[in-house]
Amino acid sequence: MDRFLIVKNLVKRYRRPGLFGRAGAGVCAVDRVSFDMARETVFGLVGESGCGKTSLVRSILFLDPPTSGEVWFDGTCLNTLPARRRRDFRKRMQIVFQDPNSALNPKMRIEDSLAEGLVNRGIPSPERNRRIDKLLDMVGIRPAHRRRYPHEFSGGQKQRIVIARALSMEPDFLVLDEPVSNLDVSIQAQIINLLLDLKQALKLTYLFISHDLNLVAYVSDRIGVMYRGRLVEVAATEEIMQRARHPYTLRLFASMPGRSQVERDGCESAPAEKKHAGVTCGCAYAGDCALADEDCRRRQPQLREIGEDHRIACFKAQTVEPCAEDARLP
Repeated sequence: MDRFLIVKNLVKRYRRPGLFGRAGAGVCAVDRVSFDMARETVFGLVGESGCGKTSLVRSILFLDPPTSGEVWFDGTCLNTLPARRRRDFRKRMQIVFQDPNSALNPKMRIEDSLAEGLVNRGIPSPERNRRIDKLLDMVGIRPAHRRRYPHEFSGGQKQRIVIARALSMEPDFLVLDEPVSNLDVSIQAQIINLLLDLKQALKLTYLFISHDLNLVAYVSDRIGVMYRGRLVEVAATEEIMQRARHPYTLRLFASMPGRSQVERDGCESAPAEKKHAGVTCGCAYAGDCALADEDCRRRQPQLREIGEDHRIACFKAQTVEPCAEDARLP
């Protein structure tokens, strides 16, 4: 496999200020995460809010450098590059944020927002204007509206403009950080279809982040499930939708609309008296897992192969029934 992006044992810690200027206890937002991506594929990262998805991608892009670990992009280790050379690679790695309202400067015309990156690249004015028109047309915005301000566009139109701005740097890798979660359902479908069309036309590679398992399954070739800063299951989309094995992944399936009550009962959390009962080490999910025992609370499971391109971080994987057959993608 042509491994375009490789993340090795990435850790991101945030330090809390202590008394009298001393460093306080830190928070580990990302804990030894490893995965890889092939060129021109979509890797979906799914997990509940606060599990560390955004911290992970900000570290991968070096917007907030990782505490430790390695990020390899197209055969080059970004950790060892000086800042100037890393900026050159950042042109190839762009991000589309969740909220277009905060991503666009309300005091700047759309054409000026799109021109910023082109100015930094030293592209002359006539060529900038041509590219701006082409970018707007590519995402479905009339070039005649380029002099408008962000408040003159709808939410879906603003997200299209944010996508166009990311594409202005001519990247080959895009991070999509919940790009449609703030939009109406009908508009979500339009934006997702636009992203898939752009991927095909421009030969892009996507890292797609969401807490919506159905949406991630629709757009992704492979899926990683994240819980409390760690990847707990990674597999090809069809494999994980048909044969998910981690108790947390099954719990996510149980919360999907349309699942029967029987399936929900089979993915229940631990009883209330067991949850978080003194769990200070070991498996992060032990306090919520009905299958957890003393070994789970004492030792931390590592991702291991249980099938072709299917890895799981669970000691009880052999005792967990695969996901029900009706969870298959349509």
